[in-house]
Amino acid sequence: MKFALTASIGWRYWRSRKNQGFTSFITFFSVTGIVLGVAALILVGSVMNGLEDQLKQRILTVVPQVIIHSDQTSLIEDVPLNEFTHPKQVLGVSPLVQTQVMMQAPNQLSIARLQGVIPENEAPLSMIDDALFVGSFESLVAGQYGVLIGAQLAQKLSLSVGDKVRLMAAKGVSHTPMGMVPSQRNFTVKGIFEMGSEVDASLVIGHYQDIAKLTRQSSTEFISARLYLDDPFDSQQVIELLKNTVDLPVTYSDWRKDYGQLFAAVEMEKKMMSLMLSLIVIVAAFNIISALVMMVIDKRADVAILKTQGLTKADISSIFVIQGMLNALIGLFVGVLIGLPLALQLDKILASLGVNLLGTGVKLPVIVEFNQILSIVLGTLVITLLATLYPALKAASIAPAEALRNE
Repeated sequence: MKFALTASIGWRYWRSRKNQGFTSFITFFSVTGIVLGVAALILVGSVMNGLEDQLKQRILTVVPQVIIHSDQTSLIEDVPLNEFTHPKQVLGVSPLVQTQVMMQAPNQLSIARLQGVIPENEAPLSMIDDALFVGSFESLVAGQYGVLIGAQLAQKLSLSVGDKVRLMAAKGVSHTPMGMVPSQRNFTVKGIFEMGSEVDASLVIGHYQDIAKLTRQSSTEFISARLYLDDPFDSQQVIELLKNTVDLPVTYSDWRKDYGQLFAAVEMEKKMMSLMLSLIVIVAAFNIISALVMMVIDKRADVAILKTQGLTKADISSIFVIQGMLNALIGLFVGVLIGLPLALQLDKILASLGVNLLGTGVKLPVIVEFNQILSIVLGTLVITLLATLYPALKAASIAPAEALRNE
């Protein structure tokens, strides 16, 4: 294949399109469509990445990412916790007891999820310590029966630091002549945290020993523990690795049990948004087909002459493929040039326009991922390449004798 020659002819045909008004008009709109599609994919994809990361930070850093549980033996005595820290994704491990509770304030009732933790183990790993605007992890002292609660839950129950609240646990129910009586005890609010997510309305944290006594479990033998991961989305991989390497009588569960549907919905929304915006690029590709077909019709005689000069079908096809791909490259370059700065400076642009999508003082999260941009670029190139094949093959099938009959 005479690539230098075909590239030169393709470049010349591409430049000459400006002399053909309607063809030039369609080409302009095809390039514009690619620019808009690529820029929109980069911008919307980066915003969706940021929103997903915000959900991950505000929910999955607080709820147990992986839970190890044993019904038969103490994890601390017979199953050392350091057995579960060898996967590289594991940042740390901490004993955990959790249950559903009914919270009774003076004028209100609410259901919550109660976690019993060891503060000195949790503080370096949990985001709760940073989210506390009143109190601290150190205020959870064994025997004092204190709890940390979410801001929305505190507002709903009209609680503040120092107030008493009665917790009635689902676990630890005792059987009496009067029937089943839930385990209950008064606790003191020691702190209030705000993660900016639904956990603020449902999570209560206390000291492990206090919560173990409330649920009538041993406060010295740990039968459950939680793993902190550098990426909560790796939980399934970590569980499979532990199952294959740790031969111990324990069961595993992860955050997907409670929040899997939420993040699956977010992932589905990302895919649907990408699909919808990709239609812009596909429509632009159809315009490229139209422009090239008209170019092939206009250049029938030229193609016939080139064939008589020794160019093969592959050479003729490459001329029109190159012409179509030039449109794609220009659209890609301009689209990335527009979309990338827009994504990186979106907050400043919205602020200058006086637009607050998430409320005053709240920034729109944006995360630009190189792999995502690379997939957009490669996908656009593939779509455009496929769009050029039909016109290129039509040009290659032109018979010189037929095309030059009336010349």
